Amino acid sequence: MDRREELSDFLRTRRERLQPEDVGLQRQPRRRAPGLRREDVALLSGVSVDYYTRIEQGRGRHPSLEVLQAIGRALRLDEAEQRHLETLADDRPAGPQAHARCTEKVRPGVKRLLTAFAPTTAALLLGRSRDVLAWNPLAAALIADFGQLPASRRNMLWLTFMDPATRALYPDWAQLAAEAVADLRLSSGRCPADTGLTALVEELSVKSAEFRQLWARHDVRQKSWGSKRFQHPSVGPLELSYEVLDCTADQVLVVYTAEAGSSSEQALSLLSVIGTSLREVAPTGSE
Repeated sequence: MDRREELSDFLRTRRERLQPEDVGLQRQPRRRAPGLRREDVALLSGVSVDYYTRIEQGRGRHPSLEVLQAIGRALRLDEAEQRHLETLADDRPAGPQAHARCTEKVRPGVKRLLTAFAPTTAALLLGRSRDVLAWNPLAAALIADFGQLPASRRNMLWLTFMDPATRALYPDWAQLAAEAVADLRLSSGRCPADTGLTALVEELSVKSAEFRQLWARHDVRQKSWGSKRFQHPSVGPLELSYEVLDCTADQVLVVYTAEAGSSSEQALSLLSVIGTSLREVAPTGSE
């Protein structure tokens, strides 16, 4: 992915979602541009129109953090969006790990942690492209039997958009899908030359109109915690809390739990029986 093109599209879409009234500017008559103009952002950021235009078009050298923060305030960026902007504006060459697809390793300590969780706790380890690198039996019983999937299909984005069973699992699929794409955008900004991530985006853009539309929005979101509803074919409805824990710069551990004494906890207990027959940690990509 071309980081300059990504920067240009990101700033343009952030401009277009704001109206002059949103930032205290007066709407001019016969205004044709959707959202804010470049001139508006430059004024609000305290930089010249020419300088902002060069930044948006990816022609300016690495702008200072102060300038990027001023642009972020002008565009009303949240924390994740601001971090994404600063990443895209960094024109220094990417490190060798950002290029070519590499096998992501699962640390032995993380594998032990997965097996140490309570029987009613589902957990899975995701890589930078949201490949499912490792999981415990309950996660397989809850989401998908990852051990039976080809390695190329053990990916939460691919399952979300391409697998009908996974789509049916989530009553709030549209919201979940949008959040998943926004999360992947953050990874793509950090690793623009990752060929595996690029290949995933290209495949889903061709095969899924829904993914293609969401990707074009350039939304970004850092998923850290929340709740998620499931409609499981074996145990019915569940409402689970999840926490996303950073293991490395590119890997996150996602942990699902239910409120003690709830019907969802009882459903997880039933699923844990199913999970005993499923394979645990992925046989590849581990140490």
